[in-house]
Amino acid sequence: MDSEATMIALVDVNNFYVSCQRVFEPKLIGKPVVVLSNNDGCVVARSAEVKALGIKMGAPWHQLREFAEQEGIIARSSNYALYADMSHRVMTILNRFSPNQEIYSIDECFLSFDGLPQDHTELGQEIRRTVLQWTGLPVCVGIAPTKTLAKLANHTAKKQAPFNSVCEWFKLSPGQQDAQMQSLAASEVWGIGRKISERMALEGIHTIADLRAANADQIRQRYSIVVQRTVHELRGIPSIELEESTPDKQQILCSRSFGQTIYTEQELGQAISTYIARAAEKLRKQGSVAGSLAVFIRTNPFRPKDPQYSQHILVPLTQASDDTLLLTRAALWVLKRIYRTGFAYAKAGVMLCDLQPRTAVQGHLFLQTADPIKRAALNKVMDDINRQWGRGSIRVASAGFNHGWKMRQNRESLHWTTRWAEIPIVKAN
Repeated sequence: MDSEATMIALVDVNNFYVSCQRVFEPKLIGKPVVVLSNNDGCVVARSAEVKALGIKMGAPWHQLREFAEQEGIIARSSNYALYADMSHRVMTILNRFSPNQEIYSIDECFLSFDGLPQDHTELGQEIRRTVLQWTGLPVCVGIAPTKTLAKLANHTAKKQAPFNSVCEWFKLSPGQQDAQMQSLAASEVWGIGRKISERMALEGIHTIADLRAANADQIRQRYSIVVQRTVHELRGIPSIELEESTPDKQQILCSRSFGQTIYTEQELGQAISTYIARAAEKLRKQGSVAGSLAVFIRTNPFRPKDPQYSQHILVPLTQASDDTLLLTRAALWVLKRIYRTGFAYAKAGVMLCDLQPRTAVQGHLFLQTADPIKRAALNKVMDDINRQWGRGSIRVASAGFNHGWKMRQNRESLHWTTRWAEIPIVKAN
């Protein structure tokens, strides 16, 4: 392998949500632990001990309670504030090791090792040790000349103990590489979904080795250029670039299932106003404005004996905006038109669409609006207060205060890193 060739590392936190919980609750180490989704509905993260018991991702928690009690499985509600903060800490540490970084997800990050003189495996071990020592989170590192092979190397590092959590693909012998690819189904490859893998199986492509050996031009004709790039990447030919800047979102969605069913327009209005405030804050953070807005409400489809109702409306705004007050007024106007009495509502949401840069907003000759400079200042003050004192510290009046519909999180842990009152206290003699 050419020592000057492109080299990419994929750093991935093991069982991220569970590992974050264990950092502040050491009693969970070695125990079977699951993290549950919104409203404690289903399993969204599992410890290795739970995986060994055969519990699948997405398993409904109410069907597992008896089995969990028998096996001593410990459940925690999702604590997204904790996970976001821990993710930020990990990504900040990883940025110290390479100036070229792509944050792929909350627990995964690609790093370019181009031009770094240090032995790559030793550098991977240094990354692993540093992240563990500074955050308490275990990571695995896969190193290869392409992003797809780096994912595969990371999988190898995670599953095979002799690698000590770091695998450099081209330090494997050709025989080891072949054996690894033959042992894994094509559906395990990054970017190959279930439907594509089912089609491939009909054509005799069952394993990653089969996909690598396939005719790349025919793969493009039968599937897409994206799958062709995957074939090239499995052969060690870089075809997917590192994306160091995150593109702005094209839509911003905020929705939740309620912790209890609600019936009145006022309660729905509180939820819609709360969601709009969150969405508008994200909109301002990326420097965009919304040209249209959608609101939806629905009952619970899993209770078929109840009267069912679902409705949504998308409306264009007279002038694109990021103003929380203006967007709230528009959303409540939509809600009034889709709300119907006599239904038990289980979920609502808002979506901001037609996003565009704030600097590209076209003025409206006949529209009478509040002073945009004063409104921008007001929104900035609201964002600053909520950032410093916690989300919802200041809100529009229509969001209300008694949120009986709020998402159920009966097993939520403390916010050890994001609330002053809940920071861990260490006492030493």
